[in-house]
Amino acid sequence: MIIKSADFVTSAVRPVQYPESSLPEIAFAGRSNVGKSSLINTLVNRKRLVKTSSTPGRTQLINFFIINQTFYLVDLPGYGYARVPASVQKKWGPMVERYLKERTGLQAVTLIMDIRRTPRAEERNFIDWLQLYRIPTIPVLTKVDKLSKTRQNKQVGLIASALDIDREQLTLFSAKSRQGKDRLWTLLKDHIPGTE
Repeated sequence: MIIKSADFVTSAVRPVQYPESSLPEIAFAGRSNVGKSSLINTLVNRKRLVKTSSTPGRTQLINFFIINQTFYLVDLPGYGYARVPASVQKKWGPMVERYLKERTGLQAVTLIMDIRRTPRAEERNFIDWLQLYRIPTIPVLTKVDKLSKTRQNKQVGLIASALDIDREQLTLFSAKSRQGKDRLWTLLKDHIPGTE
């Protein structure tokens, strides 16, 4: 994918704040601190399009980025971080669920997971929920540069088993080495009409 432009459009909490558009959208979801912001920045060849933070749970809004003026990448708030106030956590669920259920341009959700962590019930339930609403899921394992090839292979097996999916469905990704970037774009383009 040749990135000609990548721009922040808006942050939203409610549908009325979403950008009005008939363009296709790919959403990015994952537990806090899995490297979601770094992954998006790597995909679009920008260092700071999406703000990264060493503090998990920093993204608390739905952020829309327009790419090549032809489609959106949508950064959803990270989930599962205990230090975020309970009142904020309660808002995230309905906010994200409403977006996923009602946004007509949504084509797929990229579910991002840290390869070093075994998925929990939240990830399994999220995949089941997306399947229920017939939203395609693209599972990605980040931070693969932090493990040896042997350890990567073992973790891929454990994660595939925990999610009850085929291990070939998992894309290994590193923002540091850019491993997996081309494969992920290939998968994303399958869900973005009109892209080459």
